[in-house]
Amino acid sequence: MVDESPLRVAVIGAAGRMGVQVLRALGSDRRFQVVTAIDREHVGTDCRTLAGLEAPALQISERVGASLDESTPQVAIDFTAPSGAAEHAMSCLKRKVSPVVGTSGLSPADLSAIRDACAEFETPAMVVPNFAIGALLMMRFAEMAAAWLPDVEIVEAHSLAKLDAPSGTALHTAEKIKSARQSRPQTAHSAEKVAGARGANVSDVHVHSIRLPGVVAHQQVVFGGDGEVLTIRHDSLDRQSFMLGVKVALREVRSLQGLTIGLEKILFRG
Repeated sequence: MVDESPLRVAVIGAAGRMGVQVLRALGSDRRFQVVTAIDREHVGTDCRTLAGLEAPALQISERVGASLDESTPQVAIDFTAPSGAAEHAMSCLKRKVSPVVGTSGLSPADLSAIRDACAEFETPAMVVPNFAIGALLMMRFAEMAAAWLPDVEIVEAHSLAKLDAPSGTALHTAEKIKSARQSRPQTAHSAEKVAGARGANVSDVHVHSIRLPGVVAHQQVVFGGDGEVLTIRHDSLDRQSFMLGVKVALREVRSLQGLTIGLEKILFRG
């Protein structure tokens, strides 16, 4: 018999911009039940005060471990900061709760620790640089193009509030380009009059980061060839664009093994 009960979800970073959007999206979807909302800010505030009537009628809790113990979720979604996201993931895994980490900027050491914890506690986890379906398709198309056009640069733009640069999406895209290239890119011989003018070099891909008010999330991947230029661009105009991907990750994470990095492992499997 198919279990049709809603998936029990913990929202970590519930009072932030993404957290508020998650509360609305999950609160209006009967397939999910938000059982705890956690944040260091607005402790004790009703989620509906922050996110509107679509959000669950819960008060914001402060402590991750105690909240997980009390509410017994099956999965957790984390939109906090790199400094705390790895620790939150470890708290979840120790309790057999599958974390989906949307926070970018985790270090290789953080990822290694989460991977080890997945094995130790036999509980799967995901780290997702970008939940927008269009952004995942952009990365997929860029990977395809890199096999034929190895000369490429990335320009990404986010709001002033984004803590890391380059973005996790740009780093992930550069890694995919590197793995798909069949030849090395040409070497630019221009001298930088100002250090950093050519952007950061990530896997032999120059990445340029823009941080401005009014921006949500945008990325261009620009390929150059003999007599042609190919531009693949994705724009998230509203944080609502990430919610379908969040729901897919939460529904599927428990069917995975170990640590999975990137939502494309679900969307494009098989």
